[in-house]
Amino acid sequence: MEDQIKESLILLLDGIKRADGACISEGMARLDELLESGRGALHPQLVHFLERRSYPKALQFLGGESDIPAGSCGGRG
Repeated sequence: MEDQIKESLILLLDGIKRADGACISEGMARLDELLESGRGALHPQLVHFLERRSYPKALQFLGGESDIPAGSCGGRG
């Protein structure tokens, strides 16, 4: 599941860089589907990032980074 999320995040962020509206829409829908189907098995912090559409942070989390900056929620979640 996490591999699918990571792949979808990479494609989505690439679509954002290219300003590809169709890619962005499809990518966000795919991530929403993955979140809903795997919510119970996913790490709570990853769920937090995906729910709030903090996609770069979700990708950092999946990459094993531990120094992910806190956002406007102050890192609570």
